[in-house]
Amino acid sequence: MTNTTADKGLSVRFWGVRGSHPVCGPRFAYFGGNTPCVEVSVDGQRFIVDAGAGLIELGQALCRDVGCDGSFPADVHLLLSHLHHDHISGLPFFKPALRADSVIHTWCGNLDGASAAAALGEMYRPPLFPISLEQLPATFEHHGFHAGETLQIAGRQIRTCLLNHPSGATGYRFDHNGRAVCYISDIEHDASGPPPELKAFVAGADLVIYDSMFLEEEYCRCIGWGHSTWREGVRLCREGGARAMAMFHLHPDRDDEVHRNIERELALALPGSFVAREGLTVTFD
Repeated sequence: MTNTTADKGLSVRFWGVRGSHPVCGPRFAYFGGNTPCVEVSVDGQRFIVDAGAGLIELGQALCRDVGCDGSFPADVHLLLSHLHHDHISGLPFFKPALRADSVIHTWCGNLDGASAAAALGEMYRPPLFPISLEQLPATFEHHGFHAGETLQIAGRQIRTCLLNHPSGATGYRFDHNGRAVCYISDIEHDASGPPPELKAFVAGADLVIYDSMFLEEEYCRCIGWGHSTWREGVRLCREGGARAMAMFHLHPDRDDEVHRNIERELALALPGSFVAREGLTVTFD
């Protein structure tokens, strides 16, 4: 595992790691303040998981990479864990959405097989938003599936898993050449321990990106809100046989100093684990 970008192999880059709402200021400068967005590259094929505020900077980086007159990849695949505001707020500000040569595919698995088209249509239209997504230059194609199915996207197989969250959420697993990354956000853990299907889902993974919104002393006041703790993430990784965990969906009130202290505990509890931060790229050779 290295912190370098690679065109081939399996790699993850964090563009937004915060939960609920964005934050800014010097207290949050190190780990970052954007809401969820993770870029996963599988042998050069880019997948984007969630469209929180971090998606905006990802789109800007894509524009810098190709230049103002260059062309984006013909198809952009955006895998949504679910449709709560902090996971979709960056979508209309994503640079490829402002280009007529882009086709943006959304994938949504928590709506009983329906796509995100209707829900996003309600969110992005007057009076809640000045225009609809259909008025943007890009073409949007919305795909629905049932969480638990294995997706075939751009020649790659992506496993999915239903997560315990209000209205449901979808976990994603990316495998390549014996390496694997799992995205598990948003999820509320079971007091009796990780269910067998979730342990099987993360089995052998090199990295589990895990919803760690609350500390134990906070969670007892927030049962039913659909989130978990980093200690429960460690428990899942241990029981499922995953190698390391990235603490993700960080509480918006928890600043850099607190997260640095937690990261030291996390690394002792499960060596190789860390608190996710914006701009970090992790590559699996």
